[in-house]
Amino acid sequence: MANDHLSVTFLGAARTVTGSKYLLTHGGQRRVLVDAGMFQGPKQLREQNWAPFPTDPSSIDAIVLTHAHMDHVGYLPRLVKQGFRGPVHATEGTIRLAEIVLRDAAHLQQNEAEDARRDGWSRHANPLPLYDIDDVEATLPLFRAVEAHQPIDLGRGLSMRLWRAGHILGAVSIRVWSGDDETTDNAVVFSGDLGRHHHPVLADREVPMGARTVLIESTYGDREHPDPEIPHEAFADLISRTIARGGNVLIPAFAVDRTELVLLTLQQLMESGRIPDDIPIWANSPMGLAALDVYCDPAMADEIGPEFAGRRFIHLPTLREARSKEDSIALNKPFQPSIIISSSGMATGGRVVHHLEHMLGDRKNAVVFTGFQAPGTRGRMLVDGATELKMYGRYIPVKAEILQDDEFSVHADASDLIDWLAEMSPRPQTAYCVHGEPDSAKALARRIKSELGILAVVPEMGEVVRL
Repeated sequence: MANDHLSVTFLGAARTVTGSKYLLTHGGQRRVLVDAGMFQGPKQLREQNWAPFPTDPSSIDAIVLTHAHMDHVGYLPRLVKQGFRGPVHATEGTIRLAEIVLRDAAHLQQNEAEDARRDGWSRHANPLPLYDIDDVEATLPLFRAVEAHQPIDLGRGLSMRLWRAGHILGAVSIRVWSGDDETTDNAVVFSGDLGRHHHPVLADREVPMGARTVLIESTYGDREHPDPEIPHEAFADLISRTIARGGNVLIPAFAVDRTELVLLTLQQLMESGRIPDDIPIWANSPMGLAALDVYCDPAMADEIGPEFAGRRFIHLPTLREARSKEDSIALNKPFQPSIIISSSGMATGGRVVHHLEHMLGDRKNAVVFTGFQAPGTRGRMLVDGATELKMYGRYIPVKAEILQDDEFSVHADASDLIDWLAEMSPRPQTAYCVHGEPDSAKALARRIKSELGILAVVPEMGEVVRL
């Protein structure tokens, strides 16, 4: 092919931490979208979900997913609604989790649109969801399961291979190349979201074969995770203190992976006597419970760390499930001091918002955030010290105790990211720092240049670069 070069267009997660979408073009003909994430956070970002897609979705030949978080898969049904009909390649773990995430997202959007229409708090006369459950059901048949470590033909001279990223179940980094020779310089690596060196539940992350160009996430590009002598000390102290004063501990947690880690941590704290072992723990997230079933499925054993092989890793006698809407409403005023885990992790929607509405105004209660909070989200406002919060068209006073525990994060920190890049062979020549706020991405770019001698760039939204 005379025109054989690769180029990438940054359609999301460029100078922001959400909306991952990278359009890879091969020779001006083959078009592959890596990730199809929804924008979250500030209004100006969320409105981009409603904007016309920069290219005709029907012209995209295939989509490849790194993992099943909303900011990487949540836009898929919108693309299908607009005409995309190609295959969606992902690992089996990602497919199973994405089915749960997307169905839940559609139901949530439909419910919120109906609530806004009924209660009149939307500025639109007839508020609509971004997509509905029919759009999701039209998307699911497009999924094609692929395995890590195996070469996969994307058609028209493009191939890819996947390596485990250690972030959530099924998460991978992706290396794409053109031509028959996998070692060609005409290749690019997409990190996806990377885990730390060791995940508490999953098999450890891997480092892909190197490429001339790498897109590397930078969520924690300007930070290091805490490494305390006593893990989760502030978390355990807050739980004991809150329960003793008759309050409830609300934990907004991502349904996929974070809920599993929170439950495991609570189990360990109870077993070690650091918190009372008789506290009712409510998992108020049907999506989180469904994801937990996937994590515990023997079919996913290869994804799970060897210490949990062949056994269910959650054994909490006080664990209760709130599956129905009525169960959830009852938890706004539990019958006894309890721990309530509910999605979403940044309190952007779902059942947790109703709990916040009822619990934030009481000093006896506490709210614990378990990871990164994107700017503009309710979670970020609370950890930044907001004294009131607007929900459902009215303001709620914030009197409950607020804690952010970054020990739960399974995003690689700055040193983890540098280590991953440094271990890559052959050594990349250019790194594009994506999926991070501007300060975080720029800080990582500086470290990459100074410590590894690799050209590092923070791309702009909509920028096109030849690889």
